[in-house]
Amino acid sequence: MKNLLTSAIAVILLVFSGKTQAQTKSPKLENSLLWEVSGNGLAKPSYLYGTVHMICAGDFFLTEKTKKAFASSEKLVLEVNLADPKELSDMQKMAMGKEPLSKKLTPTQLADLDKILKTTTGMSVQQVDSFTLMTVMSLISVKTFGCTDLKFYEMSFIEMAKSRNIETVGLETIKSQLESVDKAFSDDEMIASLAEYNTNETTKLVTNYKSENLGELFKGITDEKYMNAKARKYMLDNRNENWVTQLPEMMKKESVFVAVGAGHLGGELGLINLLRKAGYIVKPVMN
Repeated sequence: MKNLLTSAIAVILLVFSGKTQAQTKSPKLENSLLWEVSGNGLAKPSYLYGTVHMICAGDFFLTEKTKKAFASSEKLVLEVNLADPKELSDMQKMAMGKEPLSKKLTPTQLADLDKILKTTTGMSVQQVDSFTLMTVMSLISVKTFGCTDLKFYEMSFIEMAKSRNIETVGLETIKSQLESVDKAFSDDEMIASLAEYNTNETTKLVTNYKSENLGELFKGITDEKYMNAKARKYMLDNRNENWVTQLPEMMKKESVFVAVGAGHLGGELGLINLLRKAGYIVKPVMN
């Protein structure tokens, strides 16, 4: 149970960075998880990489082009700096609810949650009573991968950064991220979305990720059944726009390797399009 909770805590980012509502007029993107950012006064190119956050060890991969881009970068930029002990501590604390779910939720909500948990994880609502709904969602998401040897892209990049003795920084804190979650979802909305998690959807996600098919990946993980317009505003659009205000100064100082959930790359208000609108040349790295 402890190991499962640890995995769930680490993947809270996946749950709320990946599954977001589709946007209209989404630019068609080439099949690549890695994008070079140049121009607009930059002395050196920086790189934007879309992660799936976690994946079974047997499916984990880093292409040579990605390793080469990382090796030429001088700083690692993540959504949240998971190399910071304070962030990890905050994440662990926030996995636990301020009050038990049995007091927070209505009898109907508890019954629905119990049914979903038993179907997806074999657990009961009593076993997760002390957790937040976000943590429960993460537990369910972990289970849909169908393996016990999960690997986390952010953790791998952190280890690579440590081996090169380069700095790792975050675009936001876990506290601010989870505050966005609170604004985005009601308890009913969160429980309803839990019913949509299944192994078939995760298998499609992994298949598209391994083929670097960013278009299909974006289409799949931005299915409207997971989030409404309000959730999209707080969980995707606002965060992307906030990150784009930070990145110019970072890229101006040095070459940075930015690794964020792949769901943040595509769409009209995705990072690729926003950086292009800001005057940068953003092109896929194909080989």
